[in-house]
Amino acid sequence: MATVTTAERVSREASDNFVFQRSVLAYHYAAEIIGGDVLEIGTGTGYGVDILAPKCKRFITIDKFLDPPVPTAENVEQRQMVVPPIGFESGSFDFVVCFQVIEHIKDDMQFVREVARVLRPGGKFIVSTPNAPMSLTRNPWHVREYTAEELQNLLSISFSSVMINGVVGNEKVMEYYEKNRQGVERITRFDILDLQHRLPRQLLQVPYDILNRINRRRLLKKNTELTTSIEMTDYSVSNATEKSFDLLFVAEKR
Repeated sequence: MATVTTAERVSREASDNFVFQRSVLAYHYAAEIIGGDVLEIGTGTGYGVDILAPKCKRFITIDKFLDPPVPTAENVEQRQMVVPPIGFESGSFDFVVCFQVIEHIKDDMQFVREVARVLRPGGKFIVSTPNAPMSLTRNPWHVREYTAEELQNLLSISFSSVMINGVVGNEKVMEYYEKNRQGVERITRFDILDLQHRLPRQLLQVPYDILNRINRRRLLKKNTELTTSIEMTDYSVSNATEKSFDLLFVAEKR
């Protein structure tokens, strides 16, 4: 199977650094919470496995693609799976981790119910997703994007409590975000018919991916020091607001 190269799969490429560093932060945040039997849904390129696996008794990673393979260890198992449903017995896990995936899933309510099903009583679901108010344009790879209230309402159907956090950036991060916003505006100004919102999202995925990559690499070339100097510590986790880049929630099963 060919390696998936879409910009939706966060990579270590320098032009992805703005996204990569805050994605790594989510893994370190989860690593302080998890233990026992842990399932990660949507592992992507596997850059978070080495962060989470040492904290687990058993770590199972699932993704709809198996290429590239994730880092291996005695307690790590990789499986290919499309969700929902989630192909494990009820009550199999103490924690489920799922970063930047739920926005891609058509039946998000069924997905959340399946997560709750495979968790043991008192188990926790750690989930991240882009914060809709911070999106600069329509992302046709996403079925939907959530506000904090929308995600809270969804999770509250199947979970007894929901901790509402978000990932925010410092001044350096916000400087990059502003330059990115300007770059997106330069591209979308040609969309005078607002096709990004009128056309079916499947028709827009490849053009979006190409233009997104071009914009990120242009930002890297023109702002190399700023782009490459962003580190995980330039982000932090706090109460979710409209200025949070990502929502990062922890839901506990009844």
